[in-house]
Amino acid sequence: MAFSARSQHLWLALSPHGFGHAAMTAPVVGELRRRRPNLRLTIQTSVPRPFLETRYGADFNHVAEIADFGLRMTSAIGVDLDASAAAYAKLHAHWPAMVEREAARLRAAAPDLVLANVPYVTIAAAARAGIGVVALSSVEWADMYRHYLGHRPEAAAILTQMVEAYAGAEVFLRPAPAMDMPSLANVRDIGPVAVRGRRRRTEAMARLGLGEGTRLGLIAFGGIDHAMDVAGWPRLEGWAWLSSLPVPDDRQDFRAWETAGLSFSDLAASVDVIITKPGYGTFTEAAMAGTPVLYVPRPDWPECPHLDHWLEANTRALATSLQTMLGPALEAQLQKLFSLPAPPLAEASGINEAVAVLEESLNRVSEICERS
Repeated sequence: MAFSARSQHLWLALSPHGFGHAAMTAPVVGELRRRRPNLRLTIQTSVPRPFLETRYGADFNHVAEIADFGLRMTSAIGVDLDASAAAYAKLHAHWPAMVEREAARLRAAAPDLVLANVPYVTIAAAARAGIGVVALSSVEWADMYRHYLGHRPEAAAILTQMVEAYAGAEVFLRPAPAMDMPSLANVRDIGPVAVRGRRRRTEAMARLGLGEGTRLGLIAFGGIDHAMDVAGWPRLEGWAWLSSLPVPDDRQDFRAWETAGLSFSDLAASVDVIITKPGYGTFTEAAMAGTPVLYVPRPDWPECPHLDHWLEANTRALATSLQTMLGPALEAQLQKLFSLPAPPLAEASGINEAVAVLEESLNRVSEICERS
C-alpha cells in the first residue's frame, strides 16, 4: 500500500516480564522499519537497553519507566503470588490518575501509533489520548491475573479495569502458539512470530576455542533469574555448555553464552540442543532452526499447554525435570531427545500478517493528516 513520505513515529511498549516480549516483537518491528525506513521508534520498557539493541539495533529512543511488571517471580518458573497480588493492588489503587499520567506522556510524544506487547496501562492510556493502539502477544495479563489471583477479594475490581484497558486496542494480534484469552473480544489470530537464526557453528566454535567434534548445548532460562546452580551440572564427555548463569571457575566445560559472539537467534540455530523453560521466543526460534529442545515444564502457566504442544509438533522436544537434568540421567535424556523424528521447519508467517495490520493503521493516520 502507498503511504505518505511524512516521517512517522511508532511507540512500542513492552512488558518487562523477562525478555520474551521484547524478543517476540522485534521481527515485526524490524520488517515494518524495513518497509518504512523513515519510521522513528520509541521503546518504553525497563528491559535494559543493551538487550534491546541486540534485537532492535541502536536507532531508537528508550523510555525506561513503565508501570507494567507482569508477575512477580521467585525464579524463572516460580510465581510469587503474594508479591504479585500486592503489586497489582498498588498499581490499581489510583487507576484513573495512573492512566492519565501515561496518557499525558503519550500526548507529549505524539506518536502516530502505539504497539503494545502487552502492557494494558499503556493501551488504556493510548485510548484515552486518542492515539491508535495495537496489541501483540501470546499472553495477556488479565487472564493471567484471573488464573493466579482471581479468587482474591480485590480481584473483581482489578480485573474489570484490566479487561476494559485491553478493549481499548484496535485489535489484539495473537501469534501462534498462544494462551486462551477468554476475557478479550478483540483477538485476531495470526501465525508464529520469530526470527530464523543463521547457523554459524564453525564461527562460534572457533571463538569459544572448541574443537569441531565437541557437542554444544545452550542453557537458556530467559531474562528472569533461575535458581539452578550450574556447579551441579553433570559433566558429560565431549560436551560444552553456554549459559547466562554464573559459571564456576572449575567448570572448563562452561562458557558465558555471549563469548560465542553471536546473536541469540543465530546461537539457537548453531547449538546441538537448547535446555530451557517454556517461553515463546526460545521455543519458536528453536523450531525455526530445527534445534532440539529439552525443557522443564510449567504446568501452572496458562500459556504452557499451547507452547508445549506446538513445540513438540515443530521440532524434537522432550519435557523433563530440573532434578533429572542435574542427575546422571541427563545423557540418556539427550539420547532420547536426539532419537526423535525431526519435523519440517516452522514458518514465521505471523510477521507479515502483523505488519499488514500496523501498516493499515499508519496509512490511516497519514490519510487523516493529509486531509487536515
